[in-house]
Amino acid sequence: MSSKMRIEHDLLGVKEIPIDVYFGIQTLRAVENFKITDIPISIEPKMIKALGYVKKAAAMANMDLGVLPRDVGEVIIAACDAVISEELNDQFVVDSIQGGAGTSTNMNANEVIANKALEILRQNKGRYDIVHPNNHVNCSQSTNDAYPTAIRLALLLIIPELENSLTSLSSAFQTKAMEFQTIIKMGRTHLQDAVPMTLAQEFGAFATTIKEDVDRLESARSLFYEVNLGATAIGTGINAPPGYASLVIDNLSKLTGLPITRSIDLIESSWDTGAYIQLSGVLRRVAVKLSKICNDLRLLSSGPRAGFNEINLPLLQPGSSIMPGKVNPVIPEVVNQIAFQVIGMDLTVTLASEAGQLQLNVMEPVMAFDLFVMLEMLQRGCCVLEDKCVRGITANRDRCREMVMNSIGIVTALNPVIGYEGSTLIAMEALATGRAVYDIALEKSGIDKETLDQIFSIDNILNPVFFRK
Repeated sequence: MSSKMRIEHDLLGVKEIPIDVYFGIQTLRAVENFKITDIPISIEPKMIKALGYVKKAAAMANMDLGVLPRDVGEVIIAACDAVISEELNDQFVVDSIQGGAGTSTNMNANEVIANKALEILRQNKGRYDIVHPNNHVNCSQSTNDAYPTAIRLALLLIIPELENSLTSLSSAFQTKAMEFQTIIKMGRTHLQDAVPMTLAQEFGAFATTIKEDVDRLESARSLFYEVNLGATAIGTGINAPPGYASLVIDNLSKLTGLPITRSIDLIESSWDTGAYIQLSGVLRRVAVKLSKICNDLRLLSSGPRAGFNEINLPLLQPGSSIMPGKVNPVIPEVVNQIAFQVIGMDLTVTLASEAGQLQLNVMEPVMAFDLFVMLEMLQRGCCVLEDKCVRGITANRDRCREMVMNSIGIVTALNPVIGYEGSTLIAMEALATGRAVYDIALEKSGIDKETLDQIFSIDNILNPVFFRK
């Protein structure tokens, strides 16, 4: 950044701005006022791209309606293209958490686009008498319609990335399910032995539950096609020419290739954040499911000598600074932590949505920030879980079978033959004596050996047949 400065003014006075930056005085005030997270809005590049699309669609509409001189409009469009192509991301410097309902973000975009347009015209930055951030770039707009429209557009661009990662993770679990088809193991409820199943069935269920949430995400994503662009300040369309709202929406749809539509009620849509709550709830659901699966992976791989030890997770790093040979399930652990963060952010989105008052919800910056972070963390978490954990999982076939055959749970298969009470007596004796369920059943159930062999066969355990005495 150059040490040379330019002077800009606003309603509060004048400030020196580094001569080579594209942002202006209102952006600088926001940087000074909101030293909150040190995370600039450019942390989510698709939000910057979305702002470029919104400003470009507006300039096109304003030119066609005769409220923006064509020579100014065309250079603004060229500057918007630079924003869309992510050439100017480093100029979007305001903090992600900010007061003012996104005004600082909107003005950051307006000033960057105006100064880029001036540069294209070979004019000095700050010559707002030629291209003005408010009068020209923000023409027919308000922060209250441009900013939420950009958020929705950014979410439309980001959500498919998580959908793709979830789909891939589901497929990875399904691949493991196919690999584990012939491995019998104990199913458990209450962390106690239940009845036998296959490791394939367990991993197949992981695949199914993850795949379900791809559909839930797509359903939530569909809510963001409806935007309030053209509403201006509160939904009345003040300062926008007749026909602007329809035209700018049509432009935005064509530019993005997305079926963007105008909200039916612009007053309502200027304060309603229900779509954010819906998406946040789905992300919480995804987080909870992923965390549950990771809990299971940690349990199934526990030990290895003194735990379940039914599966092996990939060995990634030493697990202790004091215990030689110890390796920890670090990938499931980090995904658990991602889930906890997402669950907490969901509460933030809920409270921020509830805090809306009258014709505007001023808490949209924190909602947008949290949704972007939630989506990014979950997407990365899915990729890490798949690449560094699921793909490398192996099964301990003999250990799984041993626990099945030594389990009391297999006595459940006798219920249709000798009844619950008779089966309970065999189970209690097995627990008390340590003898095998099979041996006690052969001795005391009255079932002949051939039938008992059929009942306790691996084939019958995997694909139960209803036996009756």
